[in-house]
Amino acid sequence: MLGDILLVVLGLVVGLVIGFLISKKMTQKYLKENPPINEKMIEALMSGMGRKPSQKQVRQMMNQMNKYM
Repeated sequence: MLGDILLVVLGLVVGLVIGFLISKKMTQKYLKENPPINEKMIEALMSGMGRKPSQKQVRQMMNQMNKYM
């Protein structure tokens, strides 16, 4: 009886860990293939704020965003 309960709990824990790892890997792959923001979006954002960004500034912002992904 106690052994059966332990097996069920162990199965749930293992399933949760495996599910978490798979979903994390899939999310990372999706974000790498479909980045949430690109250089054109950064240029449009900065232009909308009233300034024309240089290519160096755009690359710096992209590097900052990629650092936290």
